[in-house]
Amino acid sequence: MISASIDYRVPYADTDQMGVVYYANYLIYFEMSREELMRAIGLPYGKFEEIGCALPVLEAVCHYKKPAKFEDILTITATLAELKGVRVKIACTVKRGDELLAEGWTVHAFMNREGRPQKPPQVFMDTIEKANQIPES
Repeated sequence: MISASIDYRVPYADTDQMGVVYYANYLIYFEMSREELMRAIGLPYGKFEEIGCALPVLEAVCHYKKPAKFEDILTITATLAELKGVRVKIACTVKRGDELLAEGWTVHAFMNREGRPQKPPQVFMDTIEKANQIPES
C-alpha cells in the first residue's frame, strides 16, 4: 500500500478550553497527511487542478481513541486504501509515538471542471501502477 506520514507538533491554537486538541482539527490533520501522500506519489494537489481535476470529500469518518494535547508530537499517516470507479478512499491514523489517538478515512470522487464525476486521470493511474500499488476493492 502507498502511505505517507508527517510529524506535527500540536500548537496551542489547536486545543480547546480543556487543553486537548479540538475534535474537528483531526479532519484537518487527515487533510495534511492526504496532501503529503499526493506529494509522495509525485502528484501534488496543484497538479490535479492543472489538469482540470478535483477531489472533493464525499465522506469523512474519525474514531477518537485518546486525546492529543498541546505540544504533543503527532505522526499523521495517510494510506491509499481503495480505488473503485471514480472514488478513492484514504485511511488515516494519528499517533503519539506508538499510541493510537485517532483513526478514520475520507472518501473522495474524481471530478472534472464542470463538477461531474470522471475516471481517475491517467497520470494518477500511471503513477499508482508504476508503484505497483493499486489497492484491491
